[in-house]
Amino acid sequence: MGYGGSTQEAGKALGRSGDNGVDGVIDQDALGLDRVYIQAKRYIPSNSIGSGAIRDFFGSLDRHKASKGLFVTTSTFSASAKETAEFLSKRIVLIDGRQLTKLMIRYNVGCRIEETLYLKKIDEEFFV
Repeated sequence: MGYGGSTQEAGKALGRSGDNGVDGVIDQDALGLDRVYIQAKRYIPSNSIGSGAIRDFFGSLDRHKASKGLFVTTSTFSASAKETAEFLSKRIVLIDGRQLTKLMIRYNVGCRIEETLYLKKIDEEFFV
């Protein structure tokens, strides 16, 4: 998506035991002067993210002295989670499974072209 220079330099995965509630970091510029911290949850569609998870991530952003975060899930966010994210003092962007899928297709992440379809239209000027 154009963050942090090259693909290798743009972000780092941190998600492991003791990650302090942060799964990754994206540098917004090539120098790493501004960062976005990421929390990711892979849940089944019926298991939505609640407001508690958003508050926990907010606390993790405080520990990292971060001003903004991105919370991504393969599931959905409850109405209370969306409201919580909207009213907190730090900017937390929520990406649900549907939005994630659209972004993956748009930026060719985790997908490939299976088949190309060509639509043809009659060139009426050819027959003049």
